Amino acid sequence: MDISEIRQMTDDQIIGAIDDNREEMWKLRFQNATGELKNTNLMRANKRQLAQLKTILGERRQAQASDTSSKEKKNG
Repeated sequence: MDISEIRQMTDDQIIGAIDDNREEMWKLRFQNATGELKNTNLMRANKRQLAQLKTILGERRQAQASDTSSKEKKNG
């Protein structure tokens, strides 16, 4: 999943993907600790995708907060 696909997702879909991603990261860490994980690059890719998801969600929340504060200033 690339950044353009993430931007097309709704907030609820992003939150669901974050939860799924965290669960997958836990599984990968467990597999790595037990020696079952052969491709450790999966951990890096998963970590990067989690960061992208959280960044997009944060950008949206920040934009919503600034929109509401600018509307309050105009009305106030």
